[in-house]
Amino acid sequence: MGGVGAAALLASSPALAAPVAELAAPAADAVGGGTAYILNTLLFLIGGFLVMWMAAGFAMLEAGLVRSKNVSTQCLKNIGLYSIAGLMFWVVGYNIAYPGFDGAGWFGMAGTIYPMQEVGSADLDTGYSVASDWFFQMVFCATTASIVSGTVAERVKIVPFFIFVTVLTGFIYPVVVSWEWGAGSLDAMGFSDFAGSTLVHSTGGWAALMGAIIIGARIGRYGPDGKVNVFPGSNIPLATLGTFILWLGWFGFNGASQLAMGTVGDVSDVSKIFVNTNMAAAGGVVTAIILTQLRYKKADITMALNGALAGLVSITAEPLAPSVGSSILIGAVGGAIVVFTVPLLDKFKIDDVVGAIPVHLFAGIWGTLAVAFNTQSEVDGAVLSMGAQFGVQAIGVAATGVFVCLASGILWFALKATIGVRPSEEVELAGLDVHETGVEAYPGLANQG
Repeated sequence: MGGVGAAALLASSPALAAPVAELAAPAADAVGGGTAYILNTLLFLIGGFLVMWMAAGFAMLEAGLVRSKNVSTQCLKNIGLYSIAGLMFWVVGYNIAYPGFDGAGWFGMAGTIYPMQEVGSADLDTGYSVASDWFFQMVFCATTASIVSGTVAERVKIVPFFIFVTVLTGFIYPVVVSWEWGAGSLDAMGFSDFAGSTLVHSTGGWAALMGAIIIGARIGRYGPDGKVNVFPGSNIPLATLGTFILWLGWFGFNGASQLAMGTVGDVSDVSKIFVNTNMAAAGGVVTAIILTQLRYKKADITMALNGALAGLVSITAEPLAPSVGSSILIGAVGGAIVVFTVPLLDKFKIDDVVGAIPVHLFAGIWGTLAVAFNTQSEVDGAVLSMGAQFGVQAIGVAATGVFVCLASGILWFALKATIGVRPSEEVELAGLDVHETGVEAYPGLANQG
């Protein structure tokens, strides 16, 4: 702290600024190959376990927002989907996501089970451990499935849900990823999605939307004459904890997506990503609080929680290029999207238990389109104009929406027509915990909510 403060004081003096700059110049050099390999690998691993911790955040958020009679089921779904995602991404998903396209492509595959490096070996040409890269990419895959879990909560049986997750994480999500991060067709067009506002969050959001429509609303959610019956969550402090866990994990989600930490420039960029990510979330929270206070005369805690998440989703497509002020504005728009689209879904009788569709789909679309206002891509040696970049971003949003809706819609319909997706009315009203898991989260309280 003392050294940093002294450097700042010296730099603030015009007479001493030049000597400080001269002293700082050598630090801008990149570290050697072995050291860069270690630092880059550490970035993947640290970012990866932070994103893995988001699985706990989703579990706690959902456990707090569902009724007490369904909490154990929601916890089981979250630990199950994380594990299924890991298995499927190893067996097939990674090699679909990164198929080794020779130029643009819409589907490819590099093999099946992904091999890791031999014990004690390292391929320095990659610049990082291949195992660390796989782990970092895998936890993103699991995040996509978590989004679906919250939307369709309280009226989906465990087995069909896990079957859906298996296909989502093993095929649907990896195909979308291959279009941009796997150097596919969207990447060739100049589409840009730094950490996954569309590739991760909108993919999960579209799959959740199709599930909510095809499965239908919870029993009693919508009454006659457009009445919306509120089902209070079981534990708001738990949901708040889940949100803070997700907020923490997002620093790994966005920060480690820099993909390198071997130069001073890379580390500085990671630092800026942390700041922009944090401020976008803050902008989403404050906006949600103000708007709900103005609209309903009461500040809504659930809207504030989702405002934070919407701000985070919004900045995820480009957390590096914007200024801090722009990041706050991007997050604020995400918070506003939540406030206005949650009641819009209810008008269409689309029952989203935790508000994941406004947060991950709608805010994800906004964040992806907002990239055009902060950065442009280079295609065939030419930099895209803002208008052209906006058009390419819109194409990416549309292509993802069409593919995910078709694939997930077919899968949801197939599950509904074969093994069935919903429990019986009796089971749904009694709560899924006893019938699906045999374990009540809050013994003696389940029948009260």
